[in-house]
Amino acid sequence: MVKPTLAPGTVIDGFRLGELVHRGGMSELWLVTRPGDTTPLLMKVPLIKEGADPAAVVGFEMEQMIMPRLSGPHVPKFVAAGDFSVQPYIVMERIDGRSLLSRLKELPLPYNEAASLGAKIATAVCALHRQNVVHLDIKPSNIVFRPGGEAVLLDYGLSHHAQLPDLMQEEFRVPFGTAPYMSPEQLKGNRSDPRSDIFALGVLLYFFSTALRPFGEGETLRAMRRRLWRDPVPPRKLRPDYPPWLQEIVLRCLEIEASWRYPTAAQLAFDLGHPDQVKLTQRSERLRRDPFTVVLRRRFNTDLTQPRRKTDVTAQLAAAPIVATAVDLAADVSLNDALRITTRRILATLPAARLACINVNKVHRLAIDTTLDAGGHSKQVDRLVGLRHWAEPLKLDSARLTVHVLEGVDPADAIVEFARANRVDHLLIGARDPSLMRSLLGSVSAKVAAEAGCSVTIVRPLRDD
Repeated sequence: MVKPTLAPGTVIDGFRLGELVHRGGMSELWLVTRPGDTTPLLMKVPLIKEGADPAAVVGFEMEQMIMPRLSGPHVPKFVAAGDFSVQPYIVMERIDGRSLLSRLKELPLPYNEAASLGAKIATAVCALHRQNVVHLDIKPSNIVFRPGGEAVLLDYGLSHHAQLPDLMQEEFRVPFGTAPYMSPEQLKGNRSDPRSDIFALGVLLYFFSTALRPFGEGETLRAMRRRLWRDPVPPRKLRPDYPPWLQEIVLRCLEIEASWRYPTAAQLAFDLGHPDQVKLTQRSERLRRDPFTVVLRRRFNTDLTQPRRKTDVTAQLAAAPIVATAVDLAADVSLNDALRITTRRILATLPAARLACINVNKVHRLAIDTTLDAGGHSKQVDRLVGLRHWAEPLKLDSARLTVHVLEGVDPADAIVEFARANRVDHLLIGARDPSLMRSLLGSVSAKVAAEAGCSVTIVRPLRDD
């Protein structure tokens, strides 16, 4: 069949083309409408012409396969797709929000604002990884924010789906991506490692907080391959007031070896959301790049330059969950001992997991609450100390442990909200002995188990009999 001429007013499979809003080197974006549908829609059409890059066609095929499988607020809603035999296209929800690309003229951003944006993007990347997709082209033009603030990831033409054929891998032998944001393992041909997106997030954070890209603008393969052995200039060298906690996060994202980065985007988002609890290492203090001797060792280390085996996205995420344990410091010793034992057993099998110990300071809805106890001590500080004392027998590395005192009228609501906001994978909570009051009003643990959007383990007190 003859493909329809694309012009305003053209109707394709019931979609009427409106304004052409963007024409790039590989595709066009059209506003479209459909009778009876009030949702703002966008049609993406590949540019297939003489001399067109074959990778553009293959990438569009990948996007047509991947997008229908995605859901949630961090991706555009898929509506329809057109066959290549007539007119290939993808119709999706049009996001009415601001692109991250529009912020480039404002760089460098204030540090806290850059971290806040990074946390939102990391949350979106986490949601994508949990759907078995590695994006592989995280950059400002592929990120837009909904009016509610959620980051939305666009353009899945270069993405890898763990349960679909990787046409880009099968048909081409050169790495694809956007030069300043490509990870070392992408350059070596590994398209399946979710930590590649964490590397790209590190580039974004570095760029948006310093106004410079960590690896420059070099687009040749030779220039890009230098990042296999050369680390970036530490941000504190460029900006003396750069916060140590932010440099710690950024340089960890940009580690050459993927295993030294954050294991998951959820853990990255957690640190960006809790800068006061970021564990500082020598990364945070650096003012110079690695010595030339270290660079030479990397340069001639064949392990770094050899292609890596395919990474299992699901296994990578499962090995590094965020575990939260809700500790009632006023509970019986037997209950808190049982909670600690169960927490230890779970963490023993997951060396890359991190633990958040949480306690809720219940406040009154109407009465004014005091922040000091009868002895004049800060209630919050006392609880933070109590949580660390509870966790001390676990003997966790300090980088794997954070403690949090929440406030809330309803303790269960506070725990559930913490788990949701911090993308907790597994929540542990103790259950007190039954009582008439709990049977009438319901227990905190039962409410948490019913409403938490993650796995919940309810722990009972230890018994001698």
